[in-house]
Amino acid sequence: MTPVTVTRGDAPIVLGLPHAGTEVPPEIAQTLNKTGKALADTDWHVDALYSGLLPQATVVRAAFHRYVIDANRDPEGHSLYPGQNTTTLVPLTDFDGQRIWTTPPTDADVADRRAAFHTPYHAVLTSEIARLRQTHGAVILFDCHSIRSRIPFLFDGVLPDFNIGTDDGKTCAPQIAQAVHDICRAAPGYSTVVNGRFKGGWTTRHYGRPAEGVHAIQMELAQSTYLTDEAAPWTVDPAKTARLRHHLTHILATLTALVPTLGGSR
Repeated sequence: MTPVTVTRGDAPIVLGLPHAGTEVPPEIAQTLNKTGKALADTDWHVDALYSGLLPQATVVRAAFHRYVIDANRDPEGHSLYPGQNTTTLVPLTDFDGQRIWTTPPTDADVADRRAAFHTPYHAVLTSEIARLRQTHGAVILFDCHSIRSRIPFLFDGVLPDFNIGTDDGKTCAPQIAQAVHDICRAAPGYSTVVNGRFKGGWTTRHYGRPAEGVHAIQMELAQSTYLTDEAAPWTVDPAKTARLRHHLTHILATLTALVPTLGGSR
């Protein structure tokens, strides 16, 4: 399988899709248990959700499922949220804390998967960010995610609809986070938070270097904003999706217009 696909554009925006993939190599799939084979923790249809919103954007998408290896985790295995329930580089459980393997991966398996999947994904992402920064002087990585709105193992209560992550302001210029937050707050019928339960994954934290002209921001959407139900068969609700795409289009267009104001040298 090809671990990563890229659609190149000329806008100073890169859309990262580390969790939309559903491909699992047969030799790995056979070691998943019934719970694991359900692939419940996929960012369902996020690639389709963002498709065409900003035609000039570059899109980098991991084809492999996060159970193979998580492209949004530290390759050295360090926790993003010390002291809180979370999933690891190669998860041993799903988001509900249930085991997903009949034969858990060994350290050697993890190393092999890192080389075969995680490293190629980030090599492409790094290359595309560098290409666009060379052209525009500054670039914004918009990391696209979604998750069920109710997962007691990971967080209490109901997740807001728009969850904006900038690692407490470290990964992008403040006007980027402010612009996104303003649009989300003004969207009728939606709730939003900045740096709540999700402050940005490893991708956002690793690439976000505002002083060097690389800005990164994560958008974690509650799946209730576009799915009929947050359960299998994970069906898209057309009306919800159209409404959400309107606001996402506004966000991406606004960020594109912001880039020339961010400085940075070619």
